[in-house]
Amino acid sequence: MKKNKGMLILFLLLGWLTGSWLAKALLPVKALSFLTSSTSIKWSPQADFDIIRYDINLELKVCLLSLLGIIAAVWLYRRL
Repeated sequence: MKKNKGMLILFLLLGWLTGSWLAKALLPVKALSFLTSSTSIKWSPQADFDIIRYDINLELKVCLLSLLGIIAAVWLYRRL
């Protein structure tokens, strides 16, 4: 399999998504709250020109399990 940037981005997104799903599934377990607590990163660029106006809201939720998922995805990508 040929490695390229698109495949790396796919692996990273899937690792992040898997880690987030695990965090959501383990949310009721109080002993693992340090793994499941998430932090939001928000970015809202906006501009108003005479002919065009845009307002974009981007919010990323990151927790320790999602970071572990990203690390695992990079490890799997390198193993290919």
